[in-house]
Amino acid sequence: MHGRPREGRGTMEIRVADVAGTCPGVERALRLVQKAAAEADGAPVWTLGPLIHNTRVVEELDAAGVRVAAEPEDATGATLVIRSHGVAPSVEERAREVADVIDATCPLVKRVHEAVRMFADQGRLVVIVGEKGHSEVEGARGYAPDALVVTTPEEVHEALADTIVESAGVVAQTTQTPKALWAVVAALHDHTRSVQVKNTICDATSKRQEAATRLAAEVDRMVVLGGRGSANTRRLAELCRASCPQTMHVESPDELDAAWFEGAEVVGVTAGASTPTAQIDELVASLTALLG
Repeated sequence: MHGRPREGRGTMEIRVADVAGTCPGVERALRLVQKAAAEADGAPVWTLGPLIHNTRVVEELDAAGVRVAAEPEDATGATLVIRSHGVAPSVEERAREVADVIDATCPLVKRVHEAVRMFADQGRLVVIVGEKGHSEVEGARGYAPDALVVTTPEEVHEALADTIVESAGVVAQTTQTPKALWAVVAALHDHTRSVQVKNTICDATSKRQEAATRLAAEVDRMVVLGGRGSANTRRLAELCRASCPQTMHVESPDELDAAWFEGAEVVGVTAGASTPTAQIDELVASLTALLG
């Protein structure tokens, strides 16, 4: 039996995935921001964009005096934290010109940057398997502005059509699935003479996906907790639905509806990498009260 059983009333059982919630990169970013705020002695502390894709955490940081800057210049003369998703080098340069910068970029995102820069320096077509417009992807594209961003083999065939590229270098947004990465690589072989791959998928993300998928196959209902702006949480929900069509993605316990759980004997719970343990515990407590 996969998942950590939690107390429930009556015949309802609630199981939490073996691996769920905040990843090391998010925990590191939170520690850096909280430390900066504690040492600021009332002076402004800013993050360049929301620190993580979790609305409730961002609101809690705001209450502690941490503001969100849309542009580096918004934090001129103050402390500015580069969030876990990272930024393009040109953006970081602008930030360092106007503010005291704390770099909270996840080390695994830094690995993506290094691989993109390496492939670009080699003259390869850089291919990023990831979501167009996502902050992590946009940061990586800063090292290769002409990079091709795709998520499916169909997008590869459409973008390259009848062309043959001499060489390509492939990286993945850290929250992508291995299945998506290797499907794109397979498609690239139809359009390139040489393909080199740097698997930059985060191991913590993979473990959360695997644990969620196992649990979803064993339950009647699945609840995925995390921000709707969180790519890794949305992907968890997609993976869970493949095994358990009755999967709900929520940002808070307020979205739970008792009627949706009617007839279920076992309910599974997982959470994205930007979701603190306290929020998971809160959701489980709400489920227990709701379904009791």
